[in-house]
Amino acid sequence: MSLAAMTAEQKLVRVPLSVKIAFSAFMAVLVPVYVYWYGPTNFLYFCDVSLILTLIGIWTESALLISMCAVGLLLPQAFWVLDFVARFSGYSLVGMTDYMFISEHSLFLRFLSGFHGWLPLLLVFLIWRLGYDPRALFRWSVLAWVLLLVCYFLMPSPTPNPGMTPVNINYVFGPSDAAPQTFVPPLVWLAGLMIGLPLLAFIPTHFILLRLAPRAVPVDRRRYGDGA
Repeated sequence: MSLAAMTAEQKLVRVPLSVKIAFSAFMAVLVPVYVYWYGPTNFLYFCDVSLILTLIGIWTESALLISMCAVGLLLPQAFWVLDFVARFSGYSLVGMTDYMFISEHSLFLRFLSGFHGWLPLLLVFLIWRLGYDPRALFRWSVLAWVLLLVCYFLMPSPTPNPGMTPVNINYVFGPSDAAPQTFVPPLVWLAGLMIGLPLLAFIPTHFILLRLAPRAVPVDRRRYGDGA
């Protein structure tokens, strides 16, 4: 292989190997630990689905997969970080990170759950390297709707003492894991999630990334240039 060909091939590798190996090592620990303690249904959470998609996306260098995760997670996980910082300071904004401060929970499990804080930063880095694929908005929205329906109709509802079993996955029954919400009928709450998440989280993130992030380049154009 000529030097020019080797240089061109290196330019095609846009995600550093060190990032791929480090993230894969983290996933090699997290997946079996989560399956053992929480069960496989834990991977129906948006954040855990995004971990799997990110793992595939960094090795295939798929701008679409990474963009889907960014559209779905950047804004919600920003709230997770804010709630964590507030809770660490002695306050609780919405209570979504209270579990991180329960001493009875394994410190190791809480350490693994810290990915909620750094995964958005990794996704921003990957978007910068791979570019943003606008198709991500529709595809993530469809995936989110499917996950919400599965969690509502097939997964456990809130219960006072669920133990380690995931309940109320993706908050399809309300904001609390201890009891379903009673503000509106259950299906109205579900419909509100299916409409509200795209409108309030996915679409704003999509337009921010369209404006600020580099646009993803199709694979054939990356390999062969613009045909000039």
